Amino acid sequence: MCQNPNEHKLNPSHFEGSTEEKQTAQEVDGGFAAYTQGMKFFDPHVHMTSRTTDDYQALADAGVVAIIEPAFWLGQPRTGLASFKDYFASLVGWERFRSSQFGIKHYCTIGLNSREANNEALAEEVMEILPLFLQKEGVVGVGEIGFDDQTAAEEKYYRAQLELAKEMGLPVQVHTPHRDKKKGTERSMAIALEHGLAPHMVVIDHNNEETVKSVLDQGFYAAFTIYPFTKMGNERMVEIVKQYGSERIMVNSAADWGISDPLAIPKTAALMKIKGISDADIQKVTYQNALDSFAQSGQINEKDFIDGLEIDQSLKFNGNTVLRGGQAPRVDKNSIFIR
Repeated sequence: MCQNPNEHKLNPSHFEGSTEEKQTAQEVDGGFAAYTQGMKFFDPHVHMTSRTTDDYQALADAGVVAIIEPAFWLGQPRTGLASFKDYFASLVGWERFRSSQFGIKHYCTIGLNSREANNEALAEEVMEILPLFLQKEGVVGVGEIGFDDQTAAEEKYYRAQLELAKEMGLPVQVHTPHRDKKKGTERSMAIALEHGLAPHMVVIDHNNEETVKSVLDQGFYAAFTIYPFTKMGNERMVEIVKQYGSERIMVNSAADWGISDPLAIPKTAALMKIKGISDADIQKVTYQNALDSFAQSGQINEKDFIDGLEIDQSLKFNGNTVLRGGQAPRVDKNSIFIR
C-alpha cells in the first residue's frame, strides 16, 4: 500500500537522486508550466497514433508547436502488407489532420521498423511501397529504422533503407537497441558511414551516457528519449547537457502505448531551467536542433507553425472529425477567415 499519497505522482525515471532532488521533482510536477512560460517545443519522436485527444490538448497547452511521428510497431507484429499500407496512410492522413485540430503541426518519418524486419517475406513487400510513402507531403525522413536484436535480417533492411534515404535526400532516424546498446549504436553509425551518409543527415536516437560521446564525436545528431523507467530520466539529461553542451543534442518523449509521458520535453525544459541551464541551450535541445536536423528534408518550414496553426474543428477528414455527439467545435476567434 502506498504510504505517501503523492508518491504515485513521482516518476523515478524522471527524477532520481537525493532528497533535495526529489523535492525539486515535487515542485516541478506541481507546476512545471511556471518555468516554461513563453517557450515553444518541438518533439521529434512521439507516437501520437497511440495517444488521446487529451494528450494533444495537453501538448498544445504546454507549448509544443510541432511533432514528428516515426513509423513503429503496434506492440504485436503486423501480418500482412495491407496493415502497413493503412498505417503509413494514417500517418500522412488522419493523424496529421487530428494534430492540426489542436494547433500542432504534424510531420512523420516512414520506414520498416527493426522488429518487423525479421519477417523477411513481409519486409520485402514493405520495401516495395516505401518509396511511394516517402514522397508524401509531411514525410521528413526515413525512420525509425535500425537494430533491435541485431540480427542479419535487421542489418539487411537497415542497409536497404539507408540507401533509400540517400537516394531521396532524406534524413534518417535510427533506433538504437535496448540490449547491448553501445555495440548496436557503434554498429549503426559504422554502417551509415559505410553507405556514404553524411553524419549530419542521421539522428541517432535513444542515447545514454554510454553512447553520447561517440555519437557527437563522429558528427551525428544525438537524440535522447525521456521515458519512464526504461530509457532516460530528465535529471540525467540535465547532467548530459551540462557536460556536453547543446550542439546536435535533442530530447524527445517517444510517448506511445506504453507507460510514457507526452509532456516529457516541457518537463525536461523546466528542470533544466531550475538547474541553471541557459534559455539558449534549452531552446536548442528542446526545439532548434530537432528543427534543423529534419528541415534538411525540405519538408519543414518554421513559418508554418511558429505562430500557431489556425484551429477549426468544424473541418472533416474523409467525413470524420475529432468531435463526437453534440460536441461544439473550437474555432479560433482571431482567424481572418469567416466560415
